[in-house]
Order: sequence, then structure tokens, then C-alpha cells
Amino acid sequence: MSDKKKKQNFLIIAGPCAIESKEDCFLIAETCKALCEKYAFKYIFKASYKKANRTASSSFRGVGLEKGLEILAEIKERFSLPVLTDIHETKDVQKTAEVVDILQIPAFLSRQTELIEAASGTGKIINIKKAQFMSANGAKYAYDKAVNAGASEVFITERGTFFGYNDLVVDFRNFQILDSWGIPVIYDVTHSLQQPSIDETSGGSPEFVMGMASAAVATGHLSGLFIETHPEPSRAKSDARSMLPLKELERVLQRIRKLLDLS
Repeated sequence: MSDKKKKQNFLIIAGPCAIESKEDCFLIAETCKALCEKYAFKYIFKASYKKANRTASSSFRGVGLEKGLEILAEIKERFSLPVLTDIHETKDVQKTAEVVDILQIPAFLSRQTELIEAASGTGKIINIKKAQFMSANGAKYAYDKAVNAGASEVFITERGTFFGYNDLVVDFRNFQILDSWGIPVIYDVTHSLQQPSIDETSGGSPEFVMGMASAAVATGHLSGLFIETHPEPSRAKSDARSMLPLKELERVLQRIRKLLDLS
């Protein structure tokens, strides 16, 4: 994609980590849509109905497939938005694909060939989260699996690489490498600032969202940003310590629009 088209079609994939209540999801979707329209971004609502890789067995795992898809369908209809959610098992693919526009392969499952092929066989757009242990070359193989299985479009989302046991670091070279292969690259800024499994839940440092998002966009190799946001992250049941407060999102989007317009 040309630089001009990237600027014109720059994606913001944003929403809460997990679906917790319809009220929160509606507020987030409405707010994000208005901000993306204000700053000329294409907006995709994201939220997970299931969190299958929590640190502790006692952690919140989501509202489940049936209730989650019901809420996502309401958001899609009420706000005229495309929606994205994770899938973890091949048995959930078809039912999920009947509702959502983009099927996301979680980072820890990004080498699961059967899951990628089942999701791609629906003809939907696929977003593959690049695993914390995966190189750009490894991500290219996952991308090829999805393309060969019939996905209409495939994104690769960078979310950082393990740095020791409880931290992540982002290798910005991956943006340029993946982009050079014609792969749309999304940067997951909030997950890249996680501190995985520091106790029963993951930590995070969302105060660095502005700087990291700005630096990533300035590379000129991104097709979009992935941002988890919540009206009150402190009361969220998943990724509470890494999500961006919803009230801070406008400042980030305003900066990103300026950077894109200047480049």
C-alpha cells in the first residue's frame, strides 16, 4: 500500500480487553467512533468474549460465546461499526464468523495451523497477533497460512517480544520488514507495554502509550494502531493495569493525526 493510502486508511482498532458489560462496551464504541470520525481514522471496535490464556485459574475468563456475540452484534448494528474478536478453538470459528467482521488469532496461538486455516476459510479478514517469541520471518509464515486458506485480508499485529520473564520490548525493525513484504502492520501499543504475569495478573505501563505510539507511527510503516481502552481501567477484570483510560484517547489520536499529516 502506498504511503498516501496508508494515511487515508489508517486503522484504529480499539476497545476493552474483555466484554464485561453492554453499557461499558456501548460507551467505548460510541466514544471511539466519534473520535475517529473527528480525526479521520477508520475505526474497528474490539473486545473479547473469552480470555483463554489468563495467568491464574481464578481470573475472569469472559462472558462466553453466546452472550459475547450477542453484545458484539448489537454494537455492530447500533453504531454501524465493524467488530473484531479473538477465537481460541476451531469449534467456535463458524459461529463467531457469522457475527464479526475480523477474526483475531491470539499471540499464543499464532502458530496453530488448524485454527488459522479454519478462521481464514470463512473468507473473513484475519488479524494475527505476532507471538512474543516470534520473529518477523515466523509471522510471515503465519500470514501465508491465512492467505493460502482463503482469508480476504490479513493483518499482522506487533505486540512486543519477551524481555526476560516479566517485560516486553518492541523491535521497530519488524515494522519495516513486514511492510516490505506488503503485509499490513498494526502496532498493539497497550499490550506491548504489559508486564506479563508479574503476579496473578499482568502489570503494565500505559503512561508510555503516547511516546511509543508516536514513535511507531513515525516509522512510516504502519497501517494502524491497536489500543485497549476502558472508562475506568482500575475496575476492569482483565488487563486493568495496561489499558489506556478512555478520557486520554483523544490526546493520543490527535497526536497521531498530526504525525501522519506531517509525514
